[in-house]
Amino acid sequence: MQCVRVWRELRPLCRAQLSAWASTRTQSQAAGTRLDLSGIYPPIATPFTAEEEVDYQKLEGNLKKYAQIPFRGLVVQGSNGEYPYLTEEERVEVVRTVRRSLPGDKLLMAGSGCESTRATVQLTEKMAAAGADVVLVVTPCFYKGKMDSRALIQHFTKVADSSPVPVVLYSVPANTGLDLPLDAVVTLSQHPNIHGLKDSGGDISRIGLIVHKTKSQDFQVLAGSAGFLMAAYCVGAVGGVCALANVLGREVCELERLCVSGRWEEARVLQQRLIEPNAAVTRKLGVPALKQAMEWFGFHGGACRSPLQPLSEAEALQLKRDFSTNGWL
Repeated sequence: MQCVRVWRELRPLCRAQLSAWASTRTQSQAAGTRLDLSGIYPPIATPFTAEEEVDYQKLEGNLKKYAQIPFRGLVVQGSNGEYPYLTEEERVEVVRTVRRSLPGDKLLMAGSGCESTRATVQLTEKMAAAGADVVLVVTPCFYKGKMDSRALIQHFTKVADSSPVPVVLYSVPANTGLDLPLDAVVTLSQHPNIHGLKDSGGDISRIGLIVHKTKSQDFQVLAGSAGFLMAAYCVGAVGGVCALANVLGREVCELERLCVSGRWEEARVLQQRLIEPNAAVTRKLGVPALKQAMEWFGFHGGACRSPLQPLSEAEALQLKRDFSTNGWL
């Protein structure tokens, strides 16, 4: 397999350096520099108590275990964090809790997307104040029939103009029913405070085309799933935000290492073993399956917040088969 990608050396940044970068972002943007997003990020789950309160103690337990895995950082309050079911105060407090525990050389990417531009701007500022290094902003979708390129470019531009930290666009059509249009991505890539895109759609030709059309902007694309991580690296992605990394974090990081070092045959074998368990905890069975698998692998998953329901007995058996037949259980 012939795969061409440009690899930028990871430049670990301590928290103080990141704060300094944020305070001087206007000058940095004028100079054309961008924060290096390369690497693997688990979109962490939100543990709840039996009363459906956020369980911060169990969250901190998970964070201690994730600190031992070579992630580039963590995504907090993404889709797998059940952010639509949390209050704004809970969303910010979860980010603040993660910031206190996260090692200084790890990036904290916080989901700050809301339906209105005004609310997104306000929550973005609160996430930055709580310690986010980067914000991940999902496409507004309730009025998806009106969310054309013009509306989305205006939305993301206003958010990026006011954000005190870099912005990463988030396209997740399985949840929103809306794919961030290619022409909008290309236009937004020219904004100095929009540093990349998390694309969860799984269309490799689209990912490759985005990389190709934004290469002059040093725009960075992150694969939104471990199921197509290797293919995304082949067409120029720089990393991934992968739900499966909550469970098989070291293995997903190993796949990244193999791709980056050009060991494609070994990467292919590992990628194939990750496809079924990844599908099980994403499109097939969703967040309840992710949380169940976390329990099997020594993390705190637990129940989801209502109205999400726990797995049925048949679904739990299918989930176990998807992991065991690939040698993970």
